Amino acid sequence: MNRPVLVRAAAAPALSNRLLLASSGLLAAAALALAAPAAHAQSQPDGGAPLTIQAVTERPALNLSAYGEVKVAPDMAVINFAVVTEAPTAAEAMRQNAAQMNQVMAALRRGGIAERDVQTSGLNLSAQYDYQQNEPPRLRGYQASNQVTVTINDLDRVGETADAVVAAGVNQIGGISFGLKDPASAENRARQLAVRNLQAKAALYADALGVSLGGIRSLTEGGGYTPRPPVPMYARAEMAMDAASTPVSPGELTVRIDITGVYDLGR
Repeated sequence: MNRPVLVRAAAAPALSNRLLLASSGLLAAAALALAAPAAHAQSQPDGGAPLTIQAVTERPALNLSAYGEVKVAPDMAVINFAVVTEAPTAAEAMRQNAAQMNQVMAALRRGGIAERDVQTSGLNLSAQYDYQQNEPPRLRGYQASNQVTVTINDLDRVGETADAVVAAGVNQIGGISFGLKDPASAENRARQLAVRNLQAKAALYADALGVSLGGIRSLTEGGGYTPRPPVPMYARAEMAMDAASTPVSPGELTVRIDITGVYDLGR
């Protein structure tokens, strides 16, 4: 009576094992069935795959630079000059300097130069020594210097203004520079030329490479209007008293804009 029970009890584990194996096979098949579309999707150009493809095959780009340059006549000038005096004492050197500079300022006002266009750019006082070999330095006196920067908005009056300040007491002219009151118009023209040159260069490269030129990704700018540094006028200051009027030639200024652009390229 006990054998059937024992037989059924012994057969149960075997059946259970077969069921587990069958279940495992079904799960494995289901896992493969689910994994197959995912693996296939990664090889497709649509869906979530473009991000992976884009990172591997980035679109080619063209990085170029160009510039635009225009010539323009200046409409203003800046002159740097100074009154330098020497005296046995510091106080006397400063007194003489102030007296001469007051005469210079009066001459500028008579010449139509507004006060806002006159700026003190330096005021110095220094001891002056004589040096001889094998002897200690000997104090000769003191030197006072007052430097002024003057903006002249009428270029026809630059020469006569230089003459007037020299006659009034200026004994040093550091230099003259020419500039533009409003450089925006010249800069905008230079920008337009720069963009045209960049576009033409990009089209040339694309044609030479045998590809199509796409849109521009980025554009950066550099350069712009920069006033010229002062040009020395020492000799002209010495000649001013002998000439009818000191000749001044403003010439032309160059306004340049530099740009850099990145373009997409087709295939």
